[in-house]
Amino acid sequence: MSDALRPMSRPRLYEQVIERLREYVAEERLRAGDKLPAERELAQRLGVSRASVKQAIVVLEVQGLVETRHGGGSYLVRDTLDAEPVDQLVARRRRLPDVLEAREAIEVKLAELAAERRTPGDLDELESALAQMRAEIEAGGYGIDGDRRFHAAVTAAARSALLAEFMRSIAEQVSESRTESLRQPGRPSRSLRQHQAIFDAISRGDPARAATAMRRHVRTVAKVRLLDWNPDSAD
Repeated sequence: MSDALRPMSRPRLYEQVIERLREYVAEERLRAGDKLPAERELAQRLGVSRASVKQAIVVLEVQGLVETRHGGGSYLVRDTLDAEPVDQLVARRRRLPDVLEAREAIEVKLAELAAERRTPGDLDELESALAQMRAEIEAGGYGIDGDRRFHAAVTAAARSALLAEFMRSIAEQVSESRTESLRQPGRPSRSLRQHQAIFDAISRGDPARAATAMRRHVRTVAKVRLLDWNPDSAD
């Protein structure tokens, strides 16, 4: 049977709400820090249920585009609501637990080995990566490039060809998990502190402490709003 004649899917209602909100933000020229209309008002103006509006807001929160304050409404985090397609978000949600499990298994061991095998040059690179991450965060960014560089430096310092190959094989998925984590509210500064703890343990040549610090960090990475989101809870 031809796949071309498979049943056609219709956009979920909350996806249509997201698109209307994106248009509204652009037309009104709203910027980061501006408040969106209340859920009740949005539901009335769009002619949809509050459940659909609430699910749309949750999706925007998951993507780090909106922040909902308890009892105070929803506010833009960025100057746009150019959201990732929901189907891509759903696919990433499905694979994220496996990626995080693999990261913990591999990166904890890499940190332990790095503490045993690091050279002065490795420590210089780790420090430089920390400085880059700090500068990115202070400039208002997430610190993604510095974060990526830091973990690459830990991998290099471990001097384990096979574990490094494993990391290369999941590099794209690791990058997704990194971005997902760092766009959680307050996460960049917390991540920086955790990277500093990993560096300190590696610098001291303490494998057990390095492994513990890396495990704590990866488990923090796993605490993301995306994993609490049920894409089928509305409509």
